[in-house]
Amino acid sequence: MDRTALADFLRRRRAGLTPADVGLAAGPRRRTPGLRREEVARLAGMSADYYTRLEQARAPRPSRHILGALARALRLTHAERDHLFRLAGEEPPGEHRLDEHVRPALLLILDRLADTPAQVVNDIGDVLAGNALASALLGDDSNLPPQRRNMIVRYFTDPRARELLAPQDRLAYAHAQVARLRAVLAARRHDVRAAALVARLRTASPEFAELWDQPESAPRHGATLRLRHPVVGALELDREVLVAEQGGQRLVVYAARPGSESYERLRLLRVVGIEDFATSAH
Repeated sequence: MDRTALADFLRRRRAGLTPADVGLAAGPRRRTPGLRREEVARLAGMSADYYTRLEQARAPRPSRHILGALARALRLTHAERDHLFRLAGEEPPGEHRLDEHVRPALLLILDRLADTPAQVVNDIGDVLAGNALASALLGDDSNLPPQRRNMIVRYFTDPRARELLAPQDRLAYAHAQVARLRAVLAARRHDVRAAALVARLRTASPEFAELWDQPESAPRHGATLRLRHPVVGALELDREVLVAEQGGQRLVVYAARPGSESYERLRLLRVVGIEDFATSAH
């Protein structure tokens, strides 16, 4: 690990970004160009103290998870991400792991959707990125370990995630998630991560195991998502999925029809933010 070169690279990349580049308000009295250290730390889901020590070349060797989070926070290209890994003494992710790195252009779109909940997910349900309103709507998973930042895992193992969905839609949603994993395994028979996820879910969730063992004919989950949010109440949202050209990533957008009651409640949720959701969830 080259701590000095790593620190220099992080400082230069931070200085080359503006708040607008990452969907943040500039705010008053910004004396120097670029992002503040605490802003990068927040975007990467780590403590400001640890990030500061990285820039000062006195932090412990960062994990692969931290490096991936920094690559997303700093909007690195694949080549820049690989360079970051090498500076930290790690092999860059192999081709089979490219779907974990969200391209800067996709993150830019995500940042622009400040008034619409949106997430970037891969084809096995890992949540790779999301905006603040998505966290307020669906729960903030930034503090969860990487293996739990998966929408399928959360639904089948976290009662709060299940209760968020309207009761009449839960069975169809569960079937749809099982069908999603079946399709991935059918297309990529030797996908170790997908196979491990299925094995883990079969152990952790009797419901998942029962659905997995059933014949494949099953009801399909529609494009309308009906939620029972603990802060703003019932919501009916249109779920739109945009597929990226490369990497198996999907931009999932949850939109309410203008003028509807759900639209007004979504506007309220943007005001009350994530803290009320986190409080009510405990």
